[in-house]
Amino acid sequence: MVVWLLGEDGRRLRAVDPFTPTFYLAAPPALLDHALRLLQRSAWRIGTRRVERYELGALHPTTVLEITVHAPAQFSQVTRRLIQACPGAQFFHVDVSLPQRYFYDRRLFPSARCEIELTADGLVRAIQALDSPWDTDYTMPPFTIMELSPDGASPNPNHGGCGALVIRIDGEERVLEGDGAALIRRLGTLLARHNPDILLTDWGDSYLLPRLMAMAERLRVPLPLNRDELRPVGTRKPHSYFSYGRVVSHAGARILSGRLHLDRHNSFALAETGLAGLIEQARVAKVDLQQMARTTTGTGITSMQLETAYRDGILIPYRKQEPEAFRSAFDLLQTDQGGLVFAPIVGYHEQVGELDFSSMYPSIMTRFNISPETVNCRCCRQDPAARVPELSHHTCRHHTGLVPRTLAPLLDKRARYKRLLAAATNPLARTVLDQRQTALKWLLVVSFGYLGYKNARFGRIEAHESVTAYSRDILLQAKDTAERQGYRLLHAIVDSLWLYKPDAGREDYDNLARMITEQTGLPINVEGIYHWIGFLPSRVNPRMPVPNQFVGLFEQGTMKIRGIELRRSDAPVLVKQAQAEMLRCLSNARTLAELRDHIPEAVKAIRTYRRHLHDGHATVEELAITKSLSQAPQTYRHRTLSMIAAQELLARGVSLQAGDSIQYIITDTAAAYPPDRVRAVAGLDGTWSYDCAAYDALLCKAALAVLSPLGVTSADLGDDSDPA
Repeated sequence: MVVWLLGEDGRRLRAVDPFTPTFYLAAPPALLDHALRLLQRSAWRIGTRRVERYELGALHPTTVLEITVHAPAQFSQVTRRLIQACPGAQFFHVDVSLPQRYFYDRRLFPSARCEIELTADGLVRAIQALDSPWDTDYTMPPFTIMELSPDGASPNPNHGGCGALVIRIDGEERVLEGDGAALIRRLGTLLARHNPDILLTDWGDSYLLPRLMAMAERLRVPLPLNRDELRPVGTRKPHSYFSYGRVVSHAGARILSGRLHLDRHNSFALAETGLAGLIEQARVAKVDLQQMARTTTGTGITSMQLETAYRDGILIPYRKQEPEAFRSAFDLLQTDQGGLVFAPIVGYHEQVGELDFSSMYPSIMTRFNISPETVNCRCCRQDPAARVPELSHHTCRHHTGLVPRTLAPLLDKRARYKRLLAAATNPLARTVLDQRQTALKWLLVVSFGYLGYKNARFGRIEAHESVTAYSRDILLQAKDTAERQGYRLLHAIVDSLWLYKPDAGREDYDNLARMITEQTGLPINVEGIYHWIGFLPSRVNPRMPVPNQFVGLFEQGTMKIRGIELRRSDAPVLVKQAQAEMLRCLSNARTLAELRDHIPEAVKAIRTYRRHLHDGHATVEELAITKSLSQAPQTYRHRTLSMIAAQELLARGVSLQAGDSIQYIITDTAAAYPPDRVRAVAGLDGTWSYDCAAYDALLCKAALAVLSPLGVTSADLGDDSDPA
C-alpha cells in the first residue's frame, strides 16, 4: 500500500507498506476443492488455510477458507475470477475497498498524526497513530491548497459559455487565457512551484481536468497533476442513481495519487460541511478523502459498521443473503408505519416553543439495542421488557448489537462538539466546530435509512420497523407529558414538537425538556422560542396543512424557514430575493398584532419586485430556473419546459444524463413553437427576452405562500400603477 506522509518539517514523503489482504470462501466440499485447484493452477501469489469465523448473529462458527493475496494489486482479479468460477459459494470480505481494509488493519485513518519507522528505500517497518478518530481537539494538517475554477458566466461550464482558467493560491489569483501549450506549461510551472497537497476545483471532475488532460495529451506537453509519477490519473465514468425518491447524477471522478483532488460541484460532503467536515467524516469512517468527497454519506456509516465487524472477527458478506420474510398485508399495515406526524394548526401563532429530540433515531437504536442480530433474538423472546411497542418484535437485552456499538461513539462525539460550540467565542473556531458536528449529523441521519436498506450489509427491515415504533411511542410520551403540564400541541413531526402555553418562557420550556428526557430516556432540547411562527397551508387546498412548510422568528432574531421558495433549489433568484425581503419586513414584528401591522410593508416589497420585473430590468442571473432531469432527456414524452431546454442543449452537442441539472429562462409560455417557450442559459445571446406574466405569477405565488394565512389575497399584491 502506498502511503503519503506530510512530515513535521514540511517534507512530503512517499512510503510503501507491505500489505496482504484476505478474503473468505464458504462452500460445499466439492466446490471448495474446485476453488483450491483453481488457485493452485494460477500464477497468483496466494496463501490458504481453513479457519472458523462467525457470521453476524450466528450462535456457532462457520468453517471457511481464508485466502491471502500477497500482491494487493491482484486482489480484485483474484476475487472476480473465483466469484465467476464458484457461483454457488458464499464470499466474505471481497468488496471492501483496500484503502479501508488497510485503515482497519493498521488502526489508522485519513489525516491521522502518526509515528512511522521507514527503511532507507521508503519501506514501512512500523506505523501507528498518535491520535484517535474520536478526539475533538485535533488540528487540521497544514495542507497547501490550490484552487482551480473556470472563468465564465455560465452556471455550468459543461453546457458552454466558459473560457479562461482561474487559479488561486497563497491569497493570489491568476487568470490563464487560451487553450494552447502555453496554458498547460504555465499550469505545470505553478504545480511544480507550489506543489499543492489539494487541488480544490469547481467542476474539476466533469469539465476542468478532463479538458486539461486531453489538451496536454493532444499537444504532448507534460501536465504533472499527480505527485506519484508511477501512477496515472484515476478516472471514473459519470453515472446516475436513484436515492430517496429522486434521480441523482454523479459527474464521475478524476482521482490523483500523491495529492488530493476535491471538486466542490461533485461532493455532497464538501457542499454541506466544508473541508473541515469532510476531513471529520473521513477520520471517523476511515474512508480516504477523495472517495469520501465523492460518495454518499451512507458509505461512511457503512464503513464504520464494517470496521466494527472487522474488529470483532465477523464475516462481512459479499451480497446480502437474507431475504425479507413473507408477511400478510395486515402485518405490513401494523408494522410499516414510519414516523408519527401531527398535522399543524394552520395560521400564525405567537410565543411558541420548539423541542427537538437530539439524533432521535440513532439514539433509539443505541438505547434500545436495535441491530439486525438483536431484533427477535432467541434469548429474550419471553421477556416483556424486551418487547417493541405496538409490534410483535423484541430486542436482545443481553448482548449489545453491532449497530449500537458503532453509533454510540458517534453520538458521544457529536454531543461533545455541540458543547464546545456552545462555549466557543472565536468565529473561526465556531465555523470549524459547526462543520465537524454537521458532518457527524449526516452520518447519524443516514444510519437509520441503511438499517432497512435492502442492499445494506447489516440491514434488516424488522430493525427498521422497531426504530419507528419506538419513535412513535416516545413522541406520544412527550406529547402527553407536555399536555399534563398545560401546554397545547400545535404541531409535531417525528422528532420535533411545537408547543404553546400562555406566558411560558425559556425556563419553563427547559424544565419541560428535562421532564420529557427523564420520561423517555432520550435527550430532548429546546430548539428555541418563537416570537411568532406560521404553519402554511397547501396551495392546492388552503384548508389542508403541510407538515414541513413554515416560517418563524426566534426570540434571538433569527428565522427558521422550511418548504417555501427561499429554501427551494429550483426557484429563480428574483423570487427568492423578493420572498426574503418580504420576510425581512415581517421580522421586525414581535407579536401577531405587530405582524399584521407590517403586512403593508411586505406587500410593498413584493410590488417593488413586480415593478422591477415589468420594467424589463431583470437579469439572467435573477431569472434562471434550475431543474434536475428525472430521466434521460431523450426519453421525455411531454414537452415540459425542462424537456425543451434539455433538447436545445442536446442539439448543441451537450451530453446530458438523468439527474443532471439544467438552467433555463422562460421566454414565452404561450408560444406555438415549443423551442420559443424557453431558452437554455448557456445558449443565450443578445436577442433573448423573458415572459413577464410567467415570472410575475411565480412572484405572487411566493408572496401568497407566506401572506395568505394573514388574509392577503392576490388582489392585494397590485396597485393602480402596477402593469400587471
